Amino acid sequence: MEWAGSGDFTDAIVLALPRGGVPIGVEVARALKVPLDVLVVRTIVVPGAPEVGIGAIADDEPPLFDSVGLAAMHLDEHKLGSEIAGERAELYRCEGLYRAGRSAPRVTGRTVVLVNDGQITGITACAALRHLRRQEPARLVLAVPVCSRGAAHALGGEADALICLDQQDRLGSVGECYAEFEQVSDQEVRNALRELHTA
Repeated sequence: MEWAGSGDFTDAIVLALPRGGVPIGVEVARALKVPLDVLVVRTIVVPGAPEVGIGAIADDEPPLFDSVGLAAMHLDEHKLGSEIAGERAELYRCEGLYRAGRSAPRVTGRTVVLVNDGQITGITACAALRHLRRQEPARLVLAVPVCSRGAAHALGGEADALICLDQQDRLGSVGECYAEFEQVSDQEVRNALRELHTA
């Protein structure tokens, strides 16, 4: 994997968005010879349409919403209260399971490479990037194998560098870009962190 021109990765850390981003994060962390950890961000979906992401939450922060999408679907944060609460509970469950008592990694002053398996709207990555930016990393890189051109445009101003191997005008689902796209289990995430977490 070539990272020419993308900067110095001394004291860097790879943060993968679980669960799908973890197998990609493993390969990136190995290529860069840096530690791997996760950043749990949950997508808020439209009620009755679980494939349509309308917002995202990271840590204890307020939800980030696609305001245009909300307006188009005549939704607001109050109408999504139960969805937000459910995703917040799942976020805490995943953090407890994956970290197993470890604290969140230090990112202040470090190069952070945020990795996911792909981006369609970019709302989840945007919530993650803004959460990380508030912690003042030295450099913030978003790396995804595939993304829509719309997501790339939207996220260009959120990261210091965007690495996307395949930008597509129309991207229906991330899975359609992979020859094999099996669901990643919680145990696979934990195994990857045990192997590569040293920060």
